[in-house]
Amino acid sequence: MKLFAIRGGIHPDYRKELSAGQAIVTLPMPKKLYIPLQQHAGGAALSVVAVGDHVKKGQLIAKPQGFISAAVHATTSGLVADIVEFAAPHPSGLSQPTVILEPDGKDEWADLPTPLADPFTASAKDISDRVAAAGIVGLGGAAFPASVKLTLGMNNKLETLLLNGAECEPYLTCDDRVMREYADEVIDGARIMAHALGAPKIVVAIEQNKPQAVDRMVQAAKAFPNIEIASVPVQYPMGSEKHLTQAITGLETPARKLTADLGVVVHNVATARAVHHAIRFGRPLLSRVVAVSGGAVAQPKNVEVPLGTLVSELVAFCGGLVGTPARLINGGPMMGQPLPSLNVPVVKGTSGILALNAAEVNERPTSPCIRCGTCVTICPCGLVPVEMASFIRKEKLEEAAKIGVMDCVSCGSCSYICPSHIPLVHYFNYAKGRLNALDRERRKNEQTKTLVEARNARLEKLAEAKRIAAAAAAARKAQSETPEESKAST
Repeated sequence: MKLFAIRGGIHPDYRKELSAGQAIVTLPMPKKLYIPLQQHAGGAALSVVAVGDHVKKGQLIAKPQGFISAAVHATTSGLVADIVEFAAPHPSGLSQPTVILEPDGKDEWADLPTPLADPFTASAKDISDRVAAAGIVGLGGAAFPASVKLTLGMNNKLETLLLNGAECEPYLTCDDRVMREYADEVIDGARIMAHALGAPKIVVAIEQNKPQAVDRMVQAAKAFPNIEIASVPVQYPMGSEKHLTQAITGLETPARKLTADLGVVVHNVATARAVHHAIRFGRPLLSRVVAVSGGAVAQPKNVEVPLGTLVSELVAFCGGLVGTPARLINGGPMMGQPLPSLNVPVVKGTSGILALNAAEVNERPTSPCIRCGTCVTICPCGLVPVEMASFIRKEKLEEAAKIGVMDCVSCGSCSYICPSHIPLVHYFNYAKGRLNALDRERRKNEQTKTLVEARNARLEKLAEAKRIAAAAAAARKAQSETPEESKAST
């Protein structure tokens, strides 16, 4: 199929060979699981179990709160030993509500929803509801509730379901292995999602550095004429939702708009596999494939990991660490988040655990900007990083917003290429966080003002009603008085 060029981008040292050749292996069930109630974008789930409860595999242990949220299930059968605040896999190291589950070794399933006999006769709502009940989120790393994206066809005319198998981040190979080993499941899940979306066409985009995955997916899709496998150039950040859409369709997503506005919805290949399991078998999301890699990992692997497993146990399963890593990362080295320690759980959005040595990190002191303009040349969003950073350093956040900082996708290309080693993306993430916080505060103040004005108007209306009622009562009283009473009163 015809492909289109995307703006900018870089070609880092991908180092996927460390784990790409390793078939997926299953991690044995740990003795304890630490299952956070916040494993997704949006509101945290609300616990529906208590300490001392015995739960079965796949049983709901926390229900979603609000439209943007996701259900959480018991990874295996066992005892709810505690519900505590436990460290989250986040750079802050802050804790969050977590269910501690002690497996009983039986791995006994709870009663699951009845599988759909023919998903292609089911309504979009039925499929979306089942995906929501299964707690499925985007497994590419963003962890946005998948059911929400499956409702986009209700308000948009969609043409294409774009399945993201680019996996453009260095080191990460989990999607590559999923496509190689579970291609039929991925294709079936994609067909189900396309049916729910009302999208007649499916495109699976895979970077050219994954030839085995391309071949396997072509074989799995050959029976379905509406599915195309696109081998896209190896160019970071090709896996960005908006840039992948542009590479496939030639259409650029306007600022602050969704790809759905162009008739395209993007899902990850591993998410499609999870949908296959939820719809065909009624199974919730209980595990995921994680790439464990980096120069400080003894035996890089691709591992199917029970959710709630401590990262320390996962790393130990891969032979442990070689020396002291210079950096621990949850996700890829470009957009992933530093880990405060290994004593944090694997969650739904954990695509990779990287332990990088000093040579791989290549940290150097920051020096003044030389105004070379390289960051401008490679920015895939067409922004001017050097100018945005200048405004942000001076706390001129509104000025940075005017020149597009909120459109930055935080790919890190500018930081990677900068000869002065300026951490540009850190400035932009800070600015976006502050601007979002200020916007929330502004909206809160406006809402408070609206409520106060409404209350005052209501009170004034009540007072006016009382005045009118009092006047009416006085008039009635005057009319009811006899002439003698009127004379007496005078």
